[in-house]
Amino acid sequence: MKAAVLKTIENLEIKEIPKPSPSPGEILIKIKACTICGTDIRVYHHGHKHIRFPRVTGHEVTGEIVEVAEKVKDYKVGQKVAVAPAIPCGNCYYCQRGMQSMCLNLKAIGYHYNGGFAEFMVVPEDAVKNGCVNLLPPNISFEEGALAEPLACAINGQELSQIKLGDTVVVVGAGPLGCMHIQLARARGAVKVILIELSPSRIDFAANFAKPDVIINPSYDDAIDKVRKETQGRGADKIIVACPSGKAQEDALKMVAPRGIVNFFGGLPKDKPFIKFNSNLLHYGEFYVVGTHGSAPQHNKLALQLISSGKIKVEELITHRLPLSKLEEGIKLAESGEAMKVVIYPE
Repeated sequence: MKAAVLKTIENLEIKEIPKPSPSPGEILIKIKACTICGTDIRVYHHGHKHIRFPRVTGHEVTGEIVEVAEKVKDYKVGQKVAVAPAIPCGNCYYCQRGMQSMCLNLKAIGYHYNGGFAEFMVVPEDAVKNGCVNLLPPNISFEEGALAEPLACAINGQELSQIKLGDTVVVVGAGPLGCMHIQLARARGAVKVILIELSPSRIDFAANFAKPDVIINPSYDDAIDKVRKETQGRGADKIIVACPSGKAQEDALKMVAPRGIVNFFGGLPKDKPFIKFNSNLLHYGEFYVVGTHGSAPQHNKLALQLISSGKIKVEELITHRLPLSKLEEGIKLAESGEAMKVVIYPE
């Protein structure tokens, strides 16, 4: 089969490799769509502690089941599925307490196992057993189903941020996940959603697609002052920092309401992971700071339901569609900010 093999850092080759065969507890799927994630870009340039080269990456993936091994009882050939890539063990301290994204033995497709930038992919037995394989609702496409994975991360983030009816929510960053967060906050009952974004092109996209109630461009406005004016001086109830910016994280601490919640959703670069944290703001404001780095299988299932219901729209986020042979071009498009989401097709 054809696959994009990351041989070493920044050394990607489209080549023929043996078609995988599922072991007794596994499923084989024919890949239909795999979207490029910011993590794929980081792995391409820097690798990852859990990746042993060579590796087929890609984890926002959908496909059709073409082979079901003998121990698998709940799936059949021909079913269309989305695969949640983060695989919990189901047995550790955190899994037993319902916190699967914090699994002590977490494995991941595209890291520990070959991923979706290929014609076929084996779904590991642990993924099958722990709810990572979800049937696509009949009214959504393979492309939309692939975007259930990033939406699942947004769902986890907003659960941790406790966004609820009546909240004023600030979303910092109008990338694909920022646009998902805007929609999701509104679906959870936010009465006002404020977007903070620097890029004029992304502001235009978000204004027409996600439709935030207020847009602030820090190039022209004092974001902290504007957020306070929009909230009668209180500050925002919840803030999602959906971009890898230390400055944005620092500013969020100054625009959150007392007893509010700030979510550092976007991770910072490894070489610049520290920010200036005025702990007196926290001391007197009694607010909370949380982080989000992934999701659990149930979030993926819920994401598919939200997309199917029409409450969250994702198809318009796809701005580029490329064959597997142009994966590196897709990575560059996504990295440059020219693209929102790039879909890679195996053929």
